[in-house]
Amino acid sequence: MSASTAPSRPVDDAVTDATVAAEIAGGAAPPHTGSISRRMMAIASAWILVLLLAGGFALDRTLTGLVQRNFDEQLNYLLNAMIVTAEVGPDGEVYFNRILGEPRFLEPNSGIYFQISADGREGYPSRSLWDNTLTLQRDHEDTDPHFYDSNQWPDEPLRIVERTVILPDSDSRWTFAVASAREELDAQIARIRSILVWSFAVLALGLIIMAALQSWYGLRPLRRIRAAIQRIRTTGSNRVTDPLPLEVQPLVEELNMLLAHSEKQAEEARTHAGNLAHALKTPLTVLTNAATAQDPKLAGHVFRETKVMQRHVDHHLARARAVGRRATGLSRAPVWASAESVLRAVTRIYERTRFDLDGNRDAQVAIERQDLDEILGNLIENAAKYGGGSVFVTVDAKPEDEKRCEIWIEDDGMGIPEDKREEIFDRGARLDTGKPGTGLGLAIVRDVAEIYGGTVDLDESEDLGGLLVRLILPRAGLGKSDEASL
Repeated sequence: MSASTAPSRPVDDAVTDATVAAEIAGGAAPPHTGSISRRMMAIASAWILVLLLAGGFALDRTLTGLVQRNFDEQLNYLLNAMIVTAEVGPDGEVYFNRILGEPRFLEPNSGIYFQISADGREGYPSRSLWDNTLTLQRDHEDTDPHFYDSNQWPDEPLRIVERTVILPDSDSRWTFAVASAREELDAQIARIRSILVWSFAVLALGLIIMAALQSWYGLRPLRRIRAAIQRIRTTGSNRVTDPLPLEVQPLVEELNMLLAHSEKQAEEARTHAGNLAHALKTPLTVLTNAATAQDPKLAGHVFRETKVMQRHVDHHLARARAVGRRATGLSRAPVWASAESVLRAVTRIYERTRFDLDGNRDAQVAIERQDLDEILGNLIENAAKYGGGSVFVTVDAKPEDEKRCEIWIEDDGMGIPEDKREEIFDRGARLDTGKPGTGLGLAIVRDVAEIYGGTVDLDESEDLGGLLVRLILPRAGLGKSDEASL
């Protein structure tokens, strides 16, 4: 090869990495949908706040209700003690037949007060009221204790309980009321709420920190996968071998399978590039020697050797096309239509050969139509070329097999000895050198069929007595796991 046509030198790995990094930095990286960690933190924080607010509100209602009920029970106890000890005197006044057990009723502005009143009757206030009067809710009468808050004194909010009763020897309806300053009650409620706020704030902070740690630790395997992939790119390792959690293991297995697939394709590419170079080397050497020696048969050598090279190039191009089409994963071809098309073309070449086609007209295989035509064309043409005049093609010879479709091509020729049936698939192998050909047909068939997960094997035809070629291809619609089991 001349200097003008020599391939450019390989690009250094560091330059390649720098180019990739520059492309990513320049916006070539695929778009993302945001951070998983931030999304998890946002959901966890929102849920924690909602639950703590709901729980705090419920706990606040419960505790403040308990404190207030306890406060109301004390007022109701004093109210009942007043009612039990109250009597109506001869002049219609109310008095207590024994001293009440609460001395603060006697102390002015002590914070606890009582008042007994009735329409048209002289009221009876506690000494603690001094010159004040309790303003009661007169729009109703309660035979049961009635509790409510009152702000009638701006500097002293009150909690009041009142009840309407009829005392013995009296026709009047007396209203008994006990009032207490809310200062102590409000202080207890404020302390409870302060404790709740601080406790729930610390709890929320602790839960959010725990969620952050959980998110960081939970996503750690993904960071380890990223580091492993980076090692693959920078160090040349070909597998992710780090022990990872069960949830991430399927991803790692798929990644390793992808790496193995890529490695296999690269190895296949190298192998076939070497095979092609080796296959072309001999014809080129023959042509070079003939040209150097000024062989008078140079034209014949050129014609023969270029035809050999063309067959080798066609073989490797066919295989390369099959590999590219397989990558789509959506290949589908009707076998009957392909076989009919091939038979029409071969019939024009071998007019004296009788061709028969039978089997399942609806069978479809997971392969590109062009590749199926090439496979069937090689097999049917070989059967016509080396047979005795009859070729029988059976489509879907075993329809009960749900995963594989078998295509049989039979002829009435001499067949192939059993010990030569594997050798015949080698590139350039020919058992009958008296007929034209390069021996690449079966090699192409085997390579293309294996690319799609199929197989080709040879046997003896029971009906025609010649060669039976059994082509097995995956049925259309199978998953990768099914194809792998073929």
